[in-house]
Amino acid sequence: MRVIGLMSGTSYDAIDAAAAELDLVGDSLVLKPLGAVSEPYDEELREALAAALPPGTTTLGEVCRLDARIGQAFAATAVRADRELCEGRAELVASHGQTVYHWVAGTEVHGTLQLGQPAWIAEVTGLPVVADFRPRDIAAGGQGAPLVSLVDLLWLRGRPGRPVALNIGGIANLTAPDGTAFDTGPGCALIDAAARGFSGGAPAYDTDGVLAARGRVHGPLLDRFLQEPYYALPAPKTTGKELFHLGHLRDALAGFETLTAEDVVATLTMLTARTVADAVGSVGATEVVASGGGTRNPVLMAMLADLLRGVPLRTSDDLGLPSDAKEAYAFAVLGFLTLHGLPGTDPACTGARHPSVLGSVTPGRDGLRLPPRAALQPTRLLLE
Repeated sequence: MRVIGLMSGTSYDAIDAAAAELDLVGDSLVLKPLGAVSEPYDEELREALAAALPPGTTTLGEVCRLDARIGQAFAATAVRADRELCEGRAELVASHGQTVYHWVAGTEVHGTLQLGQPAWIAEVTGLPVVADFRPRDIAAGGQGAPLVSLVDLLWLRGRPGRPVALNIGGIANLTAPDGTAFDTGPGCALIDAAARGFSGGAPAYDTDGVLAARGRVHGPLLDRFLQEPYYALPAPKTTGKELFHLGHLRDALAGFETLTAEDVVATLTMLTARTVADAVGSVGATEVVASGGGTRNPVLMAMLADLLRGVPLRTSDDLGLPSDAKEAYAFAVLGFLTLHGLPGTDPACTGARHPSVLGSVTPGRDGLRLPPRAALQPTRLLLE
């Protein structure tokens, strides 16, 4: 089955689409990557989305408009992916949508909201769409994240030692082979907030780590950031820009107003590297396989490699999955599992009471014809 996975992460800069040929062979799920494309949000939509996210305020009218406009943007990206990657022969779209709120109280998650109305995708592509992946796991007592953890477990199974999958997006998360999975804290969220805040809106992020490379890590400021209680919470735990946003940054900078932008960004880059390295150490990793936009920041990756103290750090590209598109591929897998009646979660990863078949399905132009329920839950993911 040819599946298109759509994803926009907590950096909300672009919609990533990855296409894959997926087949169940015994207890293995075989994935043949067909390629990936990325479509930036137009500036007006990105600004509207940024304004609606915490610590900003919004209205139900604006939420409605964003839901439709993000859905339309996802639909356009799906059409492009079908045309360029699938020769117009895609059979399913799996859309994560755009997370705008993750309702967390301590270590409990009570709800989550992803915008990007899937009806727009189904209408334009004519294909069935699986969307709203996270709420079912939350209803079963889980965190609703990191949902890519099941894919990571299947993919890295059989590698020697204790390989850990790490994703560095706006928020960073990891998955260990025993099923321990959690958000480590900010990936690029605070770095991006600082880059925008000091520049008045542009650039939106620290391209190639240029600002961090020019600055020096400020120890007292780093210590203040590390006092954030989230880091001490036990797994499973999840977070988002409801916590790690510009307001969080401004509060921490009180009394440090004389620091240069470069020093602040260098300190925030070290914060991400330090909290990720601490999390990796807590699960006894012998190898780290990283993906996400943060892997394109050479200063961040160098800091992290140094803090890992000899634990090998590589990107998912080395193992056959493009790091920029890995999460889009993961949601293609989750959509495929849903359509075949198979759970898309491991309770050890999310803390749920049981595995769940995820998401809701929007029928395509020809209605909905579900394939027969698969006889076996796959135990490994093989790349072809």
